[in-house]
Amino acid sequence: MFKYISFRSVSALVFSLIISTMIGRKIIDKLKALQVGEAIRNLGLEGQSGKQGTPTMGGLIMIIAILIPVLLFTRLNNIYVIIMLITTVWLGSLGFVDDYIKVFKKDKKGLQGRFKIIAQVGLGIIVGLILFVSPAVVIQENMEVRNEVENVIEDVQYQTNQTKSTQTTIPFVKNNNLDYAQFVNWAGQYKTVATCILFILVVMFIVTAVSNGANLTDGLDGLTAGSSAIIGVALGILAYTSSHIKFASFLNIMFIPGAEELVVFAAAFIGATFGFLWYNANPAQVFMGDTGSLTLGGIIAVFSILIRKELLLPVLCGIFLVESLSVMMQVVYFKYTKRKYGEGKRIFKMTPLHHHFQKKGNDGIQALIQKPYNAVPESKIVVRFWLIGVVLAAIALITLKIR
Repeated sequence: MFKYISFRSVSALVFSLIISTMIGRKIIDKLKALQVGEAIRNLGLEGQSGKQGTPTMGGLIMIIAILIPVLLFTRLNNIYVIIMLITTVWLGSLGFVDDYIKVFKKDKKGLQGRFKIIAQVGLGIIVGLILFVSPAVVIQENMEVRNEVENVIEDVQYQTNQTKSTQTTIPFVKNNNLDYAQFVNWAGQYKTVATCILFILVVMFIVTAVSNGANLTDGLDGLTAGSSAIIGVALGILAYTSSHIKFASFLNIMFIPGAEELVVFAAAFIGATFGFLWYNANPAQVFMGDTGSLTLGGIIAVFSILIRKELLLPVLCGIFLVESLSVMMQVVYFKYTKRKYGEGKRIFKMTPLHHHFQKKGNDGIQALIQKPYNAVPESKIVVRFWLIGVVLAAIALITLKIR
């Protein structure tokens, strides 16, 4: 039975659910005993005061619930599994240090931003180098067989040889393979080096952007965990189709040998996030902290790169993207208006975006967007964001057929 991906994936999902729910209560009690409580700033938001002192660093629950099933049910000599284990431990450690400084050192700022960026960039360099250099990271490129008269695809065939490549999949276009090497044709004899540098830069940017996006989204009970679970389901489907030659042929995407092990990892990821929601759903008994949010975002980023679907992230991680953009827009507009008019103005009542909906309109805050005028309950905001996440995941999946 262990030869079947389906059996190992379901087993990983069930085990991660059981582990997260079983150890969750013990970890929460331990965190309470250590007085690892979240310090909540008074932002005038509905239900905010009741969260004071809620244990944080609950991301440890998800990390443990991911690692144990992965170690039990995946082939540990698989290069993709190794990379995902490195990612989980690396960013989990980064988030843990940040939370430790906030809670035990009583420094609300936590780990300085530049150190976070250095760690995220460092992970990007490691992942990028492994993918570029490792002989185990190969693909079989899809080739269309067209009817010359009707100009329709009759069949999708694959190269017989497995080759090293920096190709990725582009959504919405017919010839959907993009090679990063195409952007450095000008480099001549240094093209290989230039391609390596470009690829690593792309990986660094994606890892940093998505992990920080997940971190910004972590502001309401269950929002980041639920959104990540939805994304995890979509990534698991993409990993399975990319590693199954018949499904890959049907979708006309490249075939990635060995990526089937990532389906097991995705199952553990989904189970861990669902299990964490048992304690993190409103009203939350524990917060994931940066230990969880940075890890979830990093896993999603690296996973998408491994299956060559990173260009789908703006759609698939639309919630994270919008949350990040809302913060950037707010900061830029505030600085611009302060410099021009002497007084800073806002676009949203509060950012990240989920807090905008928690704040009453015309409540003493001068913002361009005042609607909704009444504060929306936290649980309703979370569920609506989840529903949007489901729609975005569905769109990301069908982009592979809509060209």
